[in-house]
Amino acid sequence: MFNYTLTQKDSLATVLLSGDMDIDVTEILQEDLAPKLRGAASIELDFSQVDFVDSSGIGLLITLIKDLKAQGIKVLIRNLSPEVEYVFSLLQLPLILGDDVFETPAKAGEQ
Repeated sequence: MFNYTLTQKDSLATVLLSGDMDIDVTEILQEDLAPKLRGAASIELDFSQVDFVDSSGIGLLITLIKDLKAQGIKVLIRNLSPEVEYVFSLLQLPLILGDDVFETPAKAGEQ
């Protein structure tokens, strides 16, 4: 089962994602979460509790992030498990979404 926890502090929205990101999360991401993120200046997507992402989940994530970036919202993906990071790397998500979307060790140290 997939769910999320949204916390907002000033203009930063932090979304803790939990569960598998697959076709079943379509409604949750598109109809529930996305509208709640529109007022934020920056968003952190915390993947620390996501162990599996399939192609439909990746497609949804790409759509969500591109939509948010088009609105001028800064997006940062944090705390990827090695397995999810490997899948993202194989599919070249940093190239598709931009390296600035993914937390690097240097960015983690700035927190």
